[in-house]
Formats: sequence, C-alpha cells, structure tokens
Amino acid sequence: MRCVITVVGKDAVGILAKVSALCAQKNVNIAEVTQSVLQNLFCMIMLCDIEKINGTFSEFVDEAEKIGKENHLKIHVMHEDIFNSMHRI
Repeated sequence: MRCVITVVGKDAVGILAKVSALCAQKNVNIAEVTQSVLQNLFCMIMLCDIEKINGTFSEFVDEAEKIGKENHLKIHVMHEDIFNSMHRI
C-alpha cells in the first residue's frame, strides 16, 4: 500500500525535513520524492510505502495536516487507491 503526499507553500528552510521526520516517526518509507522551488513557492510530491505504518492512516493524515498548518503549508496525503481512482479515464 502506498500514498501520495503533496506539499505546497512559501519556500522556507526545513520543509522536507519536517515532512520526512513525520514519515520516519510513523514508519512510512519515502520511495520517491520530487521537489521544486518556483520563484518563492515550494512544491513537493512524495510517493510513500505505508505497509508498515505505525498507527492508522487517518492519524498520519491528521498529523501531516497539523504540520502544514503550523508551517503555513498545504500538505495533502492521499491513499494510492483514491489517487488512482481520481486519475482513471
């Protein structure tokens, strides 16, 4: 099982570190990551393995959103099944 994490917001030091620290704490393995800074806008997409997640997926989503709010970022975590369903023609 995997999930897609997107992060968007004003660029600042430590964004990747904060999100990856949450993943490590919850035993979520980051399989792929891409990030870009467009002028002053930070954009990141992560594909993560949630097979061995500590706690529930819902708790992980809530904690990611909390980190986003605390750091003025929009962090969205979506289960791969939902992501795939949304992008099927």
